[in-house]
Amino acid sequence: MTQAHPTSGAEPEIDCPVSLEVLGAVYRADEYDLPMILEQIPALKRAQLATYLYGKSHMHQLGLKVARACDREDLMRVAGEIGAVIHGQAHLKPAKPSVDAAAALTKHKPLPGQKKVSLAGAAKGAPKPAISLGGSAKIRNFD
Repeated sequence: MTQAHPTSGAEPEIDCPVSLEVLGAVYRADEYDLPMILEQIPALKRAQLATYLYGKSHMHQLGLKVARACDREDLMRVAGEIGAVIHGQAHLKPAKPSVDAAAALTKHKPLPGQKKVSLAGAAKGAPKPAISLGGSAKIRNFD
């Protein structure tokens, strides 16, 4: 079975508000370059891009980053009440983990009745523990 592959470059979706080159630059930009790239995009087009990216599940976080560079009014003009939601989510500060939660991730306390387990070998020179077979070996006859 033979499949045809397009010979021309990839085309952005019809509803993508920017060119494929601009979309690629935004997608590849790091946290330092993204603000400079977004400054080059007109305000309403930037709000359209934020809304477009926000609506794509794999680009959701990038959409929020772009929305941080947009005014609330521009996002609302482009997407109505959804624009206000996008703006609000973009400006939420991430919750800091509590000290207890951070300590729980770094140190595990055994539960009552739970023994500590170590993957390290016994210290050199320490006697090896005797293994019990469930009875006295003196009484058993293994012949």
